[in-house]
Amino acid sequence: MKKKGVAVVSVGCNSLIKDEKRKTIPDQYDAAIESMNHIADMIEAGWDVVVTHGNGPQVGFIHRRSELSVHELHEVPLDYCGADTQGSIGYMFDRALYNIFLKRGLHKEVAAVVTQTVVDRHDKAFEHPTKPIGSFMDEHTAKMRAEKEGWVVVEDAGRGWRRVVASPIPQRIVEADAIDTLIKAGFVVIGVGGGGIPVIEEEDGSLKGVEAVIDKDFGSSLLATMIKADLFVISTAVEKVAINFNKPNQQWLSKMTMDEAKAYLAEGHFAKGSMLPKIQAILRFLEAGGKQALITNPENIGRAMRGETGTWISHS
Repeated sequence: MKKKGVAVVSVGCNSLIKDEKRKTIPDQYDAAIESMNHIADMIEAGWDVVVTHGNGPQVGFIHRRSELSVHELHEVPLDYCGADTQGSIGYMFDRALYNIFLKRGLHKEVAAVVTQTVVDRHDKAFEHPTKPIGSFMDEHTAKMRAEKEGWVVVEDAGRGWRRVVASPIPQRIVEADAIDTLIKAGFVVIGVGGGGIPVIEEEDGSLKGVEAVIDKDFGSSLLATMIKADLFVISTAVEKVAINFNKPNQQWLSKMTMDEAKAYLAEGHFAKGSMLPKIQAILRFLEAGGKQALITNPENIGRAMRGETGTWISHS
């Protein structure tokens, strides 16, 4: 098998939560098997792969359980919610890949790494939190919790009040060297779940967890840069990127240069909270020296790697 290089593959939250009726742990594991089969295809084709993943719904589940049991148990801080999901999703992906490799006769080992991501304590996101977490509350409860816990709360589109936290830009992946070492030793690595557990660096160099949420594609992009990956793949809900999305003149894109991507950004083609951060994350990777990137959905990764679909983004 000819080696093709190192690929960081960022797997979206939708890969585990198929719909409102399929949210249980067994449901999520079944979905994990489906996604990891596509990752195994890449590995069989000669890629060394680091799998990163989202964790939004899973953090929400832990947070909700914590809220419901507050009269009996201590609440779980947000950074520990992230750590818990890195462990559980890492276990799902690890076991799924192990079983897939066994069936295919592939002699590969998997390692899931609990990953911390350093953020800047002075990031402006901490001054203006925007990321909703936790359950909806009435106004009285929300303001009471805000006063008691120091939360920032906002009214959410007429549906109730929610807590919001910062979403700072990742600065450094603490375990990047460990992940790089594992990849070079032949392991498939699962890491940077949910963009990484957000931590700040104290003056003495020690790390402290913070109540924040990191964009998983930004965290994945940073890891890809730090380990000098050859390819950055964002696996999401659509087969290709489109401009003029959901308009009569919608156009699917097979390729984009960096300059074209920047022009489309400036023209407002990519929605905030949807395709926008994905394109931004890819541009960060390419601007830092990355070679090429791909956006497609999980079931089309194999076809995209053969150049049959997906949106490829490169320098020229």
